[in-house]
Amino acid sequence: MMQGLTSGDVFSHTAVGTSDMERSARFYDAVLAPVGLVRLKSFRVASGYGPKEFGGINLPFWILRQQDKKPASAGNGATVAFNAPSRQAVDAFHAAALANGGTDEGPPGLRTHYHPDYYGAYVRDPEGNKICAVCHAKPAS
Repeated sequence: MMQGLTSGDVFSHTAVGTSDMERSARFYDAVLAPVGLVRLKSFRVASGYGPKEFGGINLPFWILRQQDKKPASAGNGATVAFNAPSRQAVDAFHAAALANGGTDEGPPGLRTHYHPDYYGAYVRDPEGNKICAVCHAKPAS
């Protein structure tokens, strides 16, 4: 049995679909900056995001046009959650989402039903994909 696995050991990457690469790239450029992710690769059909100094093989988050050429659609019940370094970053993520075409799915705040320090915000991107930013740390004293 493997001990001490982290999410980086379990997941290769996450991707959401889009029908409009330019609109989605503008949205994610703004929304992911507060959680420390930047666009590191751009192609006609995909954009990849990761930490500025990412040294891995595959970027952890992608937006992409659907390969089957059908319109992108959001998965019912699917949520992509991004770690945020602080509660202020969660607030900035939410504000950037609303300012860039996203819709509110739950404003920044504590969700103690998950755990006492779970501070998160939920939005939908312009394609309807549900994303969130969450800070698991106790607030600075």
